[in-house]
Amino acid sequence: MADKQISLPAKLINGGIAGLIGVTCVFPIDLAKTRLQNQQNGQRMYSSMSDCLIKTIRSEGYFGMYRGAAVNLTLVTPEKAIKLAANDFFRQFLSKDGKKLTLIKEMLAGCGAGTCQVIVTTPMEMLKIQLQDAGRLAAQRKLMAAQASANGVAESIPARVTAMQISRELLRSKGIAGLYKGLGATLLRDVPFSIIYFPLFANLNKLGQKTPDEKSPFFVSFLAGCAAGSTAAVAVNPCDVIKTRLQSLQRGVNEDTYSGIIDCTRKIWRSEGPAAFLKGAYCRALVIAPLFGIAQVVYFIGIGEYLLGFLHSPRD
Repeated sequence: MADKQISLPAKLINGGIAGLIGVTCVFPIDLAKTRLQNQQNGQRMYSSMSDCLIKTIRSEGYFGMYRGAAVNLTLVTPEKAIKLAANDFFRQFLSKDGKKLTLIKEMLAGCGAGTCQVIVTTPMEMLKIQLQDAGRLAAQRKLMAAQASANGVAESIPARVTAMQISRELLRSKGIAGLYKGLGATLLRDVPFSIIYFPLFANLNKLGQKTPDEKSPFFVSFLAGCAAGSTAAVAVNPCDVIKTRLQSLQRGVNEDTYSGIIDCTRKIWRSEGPAAFLKGAYCRALVIAPLFGIAQVVYFIGIGEYLLGFLHSPRD
């Protein structure tokens, strides 16, 4: 990363634009990841990512793949902006002595960035997961309703809910803490992710620098972001599975409920085996790789500086 000082507004604009572009490109894969992670043994609706996406299109239409996208597109701007800007802030703070950052200091900067971002990430993920998983639960209930109807029993199917309805219900019943359910699991995922991602990206990106004062070409930044993102994503996938299960408010028929991180870990291990902690890992890698590749290209090109310069330029 070049040492050129970038203003905070520019960093926020860069992070926001990067998040919006990235989420729009990969959201359907993220939806498949959530549904695959939430299904438990004996209640499998989908066998793979492609099977999930095909069934989603058939039952919910093309835009069914973007359920929950509005929440992400609304909150991803502050989330990505906080993450990238916080990492830059901590890197600059830890390099005040003018020396090159050691690996430990790079990891500490990443830790600080991951801790800061959960302020936005936790409620965003909380709402997104409910909307993404609603289709899986609805498909289960339709199947149960068809079976009940065949046996002469009437079975009702709940109406579709919105993010606003979920937010109001959580705030009414549990206060602001309701939106931060799974905060511990989110920290458990995002802090290690940032500890791995940011130092790995910085060192991979340096491979494209001809001199320490030059920026790497955009394609090097993109590839470095993809490689670092996918590596970190797979490494913390077990934490992501636990977080997804804990934040899901609705359960399918005969699916386990969890009281906390330890209880969730124990039940998944006992009933589904260790392989369950890697559910959706390849989906998550496919989501995170281009998401962070795009983010770093936008960030390193410096679109935020160009926009601010244009807005502040004198008009004739």
